[in-house]
This record gives sequence, structure tokens and C-alpha cells, in this order.
Amino acid sequence: MATTYIKRDLSVSETIYKWTWSAWVKRGTINGSAQNLFKSRTDGNNWVQCYFSDGGDVDRLHLHSYKNGGDHYKYTTTQRFRDTNSWYHFVLNVDSSQSTAGDRVRIYVNGERITSFSTSTNNLTNGDSLIFNSSDSGTGHTIGSWNAGSYFTGSMSHIHYSSGYSYAPTVFGSTDSATGEWEINTSPSFTLGGNGYTVLKNGNTITDQSSNSNDFTLGAGTLTKTEDCPSNVFATLSPLYKNTTNDTILANGNTDGSCRDNTKAGTYTTLGMPSGKFYCEVKIREFQNAGEAVVGVTGRPQGDVHQNKNVGDTTQSAAYRTNGQSEINATTASYGNSYDAGDIIGIAIDVDNSKLYFSKNGTWQNSGDPTSGSTGTGALSMPVAASACEEGAYFFGFGSTSTASSSAHKFSFNFGNGFFASTAVSSAGTNASNNGIFEYDVPTGYTALSTKGLNL
Repeated sequence: MATTYIKRDLSVSETIYKWTWSAWVKRGTINGSAQNLFKSRTDGNNWVQCYFSDGGDVDRLHLHSYKNGGDHYKYTTTQRFRDTNSWYHFVLNVDSSQSTAGDRVRIYVNGERITSFSTSTNNLTNGDSLIFNSSDSGTGHTIGSWNAGSYFTGSMSHIHYSSGYSYAPTVFGSTDSATGEWEINTSPSFTLGGNGYTVLKNGNTITDQSSNSNDFTLGAGTLTKTEDCPSNVFATLSPLYKNTTNDTILANGNTDGSCRDNTKAGTYTTLGMPSGKFYCEVKIREFQNAGEAVVGVTGRPQGDVHQNKNVGDTTQSAAYRTNGQSEINATTASYGNSYDAGDIIGIAIDVDNSKLYFSKNGTWQNSGDPTSGSTGTGALSMPVAASACEEGAYFFGFGSTSTASSSAHKFSFNFGNGFFASTAVSSAGTNASNNGIFEYDVPTGYTALSTKGLNL
């Protein structure tokens, strides 16, 4: 939702004592500026806001209500939320009728109540909880931004709001008895109240999917439907692995990456592949001719970044370079056609047989056949088995062969969401696994790199 937000004017005025807000949230960029989940503003001196903070409190969750010149209630978690792979489930519960002051504001993450705060100001008594209590058509209720700033850069799903009612997180999520993991309840039952709503449920619709018809409108940007959801998490590029000089830049929910200036290493996926067969696509957005851009797989992402080595340049990686060469263990060889900006490279890795294949615009290079199994027709052979890798798995990644200041290679990955950046694939190919949407046909037996794909 980077530079995107939705809004609704407060057409229904309410003075309420309690409310519940629930949302599933996947973070994008971290360690940066403040990012707003929602803000409900009644006028310039009265508002409620929930956001991830910046500065010394970076990546902590804030719930802050301001009333007539002072803090009505203000909570800042000691916990920092820096996982860019998984979905968090946040439930905010404000109930001014509670006799115990500490129970009047409750914040839950993945079903567990947060009890440790660096700030916990509570001047909320048995009175107005200060949300939706008057109309301010200039700002109203916004999700994903505050006044076209402080944008949330990740993804949000299944956003529910109940005005006038207090609900436990178990209404919106539950613990899986087999895995112990917190999972989404896709059709929670709760009383809405006058301003209650359900949006972004099973897609990107901002039409209220509850019985209230409290529809939102698009304030700015583009809402992108993603296959990535709380019940099936897709890989993204990891901001935790990227070069510490910040010459690796990620965007679009960490599916876009660029490496420039003083780094050869780009970054790698949040999910690894210890076994199985996986496919992804990467579109070359920009290629400046200072060294080669490379895409491929690696088994030691942390070591690659720290040593400033591109994928293909280490003992546990293999890559396809823009000049058409392969690179394995820092050794290059003739492999396929060269590629450039606008081309789409498919990457298919058969982890079980240690074979790697690349396609250019749908054509498998070196006459490769990803379905050939242990025969490995036209394949690159991985230098070591996944079990022998530093991380016990292989990861999709990108990089550059040059540290020249004129180098600026940019990539857009499609790990199965069906988009390159914010542009949908032109005509989806076949995918027998029914997991992920890609530009070209997914080889039989292969699937997208996601939590569902890892368990097929």
C-alpha cells in the first residue's frame, strides 16, 4: 500500500464508550519513517491514530488518542515489529467502561495481549472513547496514511471495525490445534454498530462487505490485489539481508530491488527452499552497462551480503548474467542468450535433484527441460545440495558483478502474486499447482515459493 490509502468521511456521528479494530498486516519497509495503519480525526484537536513509529521508537506500535490539547490515551509497545515475511494480526480494543484503568485500552498481536509499553498514558475514564464522534470531511477516517503522508508500505487484509462493542481477538483469529500457529477466521461474527465495517476481505475491494454499506474511497495510489494472504504467505525480498551500506533499495512490498554504486550483492528471499521444485519470474526494469546484472539462487545469503559478493560468486550459488553467461562458484561459462531491460527471466529450481533452469521470455535457455528430473536436460548443476548450504536451503536472489558508481540495475520479481511492481501480468500462463499467478507457464511439478508451496 505504499503511497496508497483509503478513506471515508464520517457520515454517521457517534459518541461511543468502546470499540474494536482488527486487521491482518504484513510489513514492507522497516527502520524508516512513521507508517500509519489508521487515523480517525473528528477535528483538529481530537483524533485517534495507530501507527508504526520512527526515530528512537522505530518499528514500535503506537495507539494514540489526542483530546482538546492533551493525550487522552497513548500507548507505545516495547516490542518492535520487524518481520517482513509473516502477517501480524492486530486487535485494538478500547473500552472506557472498564473499572480497571489498565483494561480500558488493550492491544493484541497474534492472539496475545501486549503488556509491555515504553509509554502508557491513560486519561480515559468512563466516557467518550473518541472515535467517530463528529464529522470532519477534510480527513475523516483513513487507512494506510494520515493526510496523504506517513504511508503504510506493506499489505493489509481483513480489516474489521465494531463501534460500540468490545471483542476478544479470538473472534477474528484462532490457534491451529496441530501447529500452534495463530490463523485467520475468514468470516468472523460480530456486531457492527453504526460505523462498523469490513473491507479488504479476500481481495482489494474497499466497498464495505458488511451489512452497513460504510464504503471507503481511494484517497491516493493504486490498490493491488495480492495472492499473498494470512493463510498463504508468499516470498518477498528480504530487507534484513541487504547490504549494510544501503546501496540495495527495495520497494513495492519488497518485490522490487535495485543494487547500485558500491555494492555487488543485492538481496534474497525471505523464504528458503530446503526441498521441492519452485518457480519465480523477474523482469529487468533497468540495466546500466557497468558490469552485469545477475539473477539466480544462493544457499548462503548472509555470507554473500557481508562479503559483498553477487549471487553466483560464491561456493553455494548459481546465476544467469545479462551477457548470457552462467556463473557458478565464481566461474563463468557460455549458457544462453543475453537479456536486457524489459525481458522476463523465469527461474526454476529442482532442489531435490540440485538442478537449475532459466528461461528468457518463456523460452528455456540451453534447451533446458525443467521436468527432466535427475537427468537435468540443459540444466545448471548446483554446486552443493541444499542440505549442505549455510542455511540448509536455497534462496532466489539478484545482484551485480560491478561496484562501479555508474551501475544501477533494477529488478521486479513476481513470486506468484501476478504482478511486476504494480503492473499485472499480461496473460497468465498455466500453473498446475494452482498456487501463484505467473506470466508464463509454470513447469509441471513446480510451484510458487510460499508457505503453501513449501507444504505441497
